[in-house]
Amino acid sequence: MTRACVAVIGSGPAAFYATAALLRAEDPLVHVDVYEKLPTPWGLVRSGVAPDHPKIKNVGATFAKTADHERFRFFGNVEFGRDVSRAELLERYDAIVYAVGAKSDNHLGIPGEDLPGSIAATDFVGWYNGHPDFRDFAVDLSSERAVVIGAGNVALDVARMLVTDTEVLAGTDTADHALAALQASKVREVVVVARRGPVQGAFTTQELRELGELDDVDCVLDPADLVGLTPDALTDAPHTVRTNLEAMRRLVADHPPTGRPRRLVLRFARSPIEIRPDAAGHVGEIVLGHNDLVTGDDGTVRAQDNGLRETLSTGLVIRAVGYRGVALPEVAFDQRRGVIPNSAGRVIGGDREYVAGWIKRGPSGVIGTNRKDGQETAEAALAELAHRPDRDPAAIAGLADWVRQRCPDVVEELDWRAIDRHEIASGAGGRPRVKLCTVAEMLDVVGTARAGR
Repeated sequence: MTRACVAVIGSGPAAFYATAALLRAEDPLVHVDVYEKLPTPWGLVRSGVAPDHPKIKNVGATFAKTADHERFRFFGNVEFGRDVSRAELLERYDAIVYAVGAKSDNHLGIPGEDLPGSIAATDFVGWYNGHPDFRDFAVDLSSERAVVIGAGNVALDVARMLVTDTEVLAGTDTADHALAALQASKVREVVVVARRGPVQGAFTTQELRELGELDDVDCVLDPADLVGLTPDALTDAPHTVRTNLEAMRRLVADHPPTGRPRRLVLRFARSPIEIRPDAAGHVGEIVLGHNDLVTGDDGTVRAQDNGLRETLSTGLVIRAVGYRGVALPEVAFDQRRGVIPNSAGRVIGGDREYVAGWIKRGPSGVIGTNRKDGQETAEAALAELAHRPDRDPAAIAGLADWVRQRCPDVVEELDWRAIDRHEIASGAGGRPRVKLCTVAEMLDVVGTARAGR
């Protein structure tokens, strides 16, 4: 039986599913070191999942069990390309798995997109989830109407956060700075704009059903958008499409508008044309174009501008039109697709390099989708690791000293568990946790914990 050592870059769902699969292998026995830019792990489970979806965050308990494995180590507060390089890791490890997600966003490509008050959902989500990179992000909530561009779960998450009663959010792990801003928010209506129709929406059914459960919120959907979309007419449609449409029909039938304090409006077959400034140079209004839905020869439905226009006054436009991967230093990258080019997880042209998650396949699927994805990547790596020379256990152990020398502020497993305990204890008054939202605050907790050991 031989031993191997693998470096995993990133600590989100894809990273942990791939790590778990590597650790399950019996020959070779794989040691896994996870490198994370932040002091805390879990990636989008911590900083991407909406705070009012605590059950989804429970997957972190599964990842924590993986982190308990005797052949697992965590090196947080270590940035790939800044603190450790690709060449250094390839020299010291048998393989590298890149699982860094897709941290950037797609753009609308319209005039006015860069005006103050026009922001990316990636930034807004990071802000309300307490990601340190967005602690000081400025969100102007002084307008009565916000417009969200997109037809997926992120668009609905963003819209829901803007209209949910802050007394409800006060019982979640919404970051304190975001909670205070949302409590003072003037936003009373959120319009979610989808380029195509209800059939083409990328929402999950559960997200749609939750709209009817919002307290003091009218959820508005034009019944005309559902005309002709009956179960009999969609017998060949995917199951998700049919359940989504049923959820929308129930929303219309069971939750008619009654003049509640806040509104969430779903608008289909609309595209943003231009964002116009107000007198102060801030977002003042958005021009939407109306679309006809045209089916091509290949069966694909596309949106075709029919020339009609409407203008909505707004001070906040949030684009939620997809995440995009970012190139890593010295690592192959497909700029067009925003992914690391690969074949079943093996980096094309790489040297013992593999990839998992959104940076592998693009931003698609839900958290659980990464399980099969990570397994595939692990199997590709294990096939090659089986032919690598045996690793000396002492050399594997010594890698931790190398990291500590390179990164004196490295956050290891006991350290981030101290951060976890501190946050949970801070939320003991009725919240799952109160997040530390700066690296400095996290390192202070780590220092105190180390001093007490």
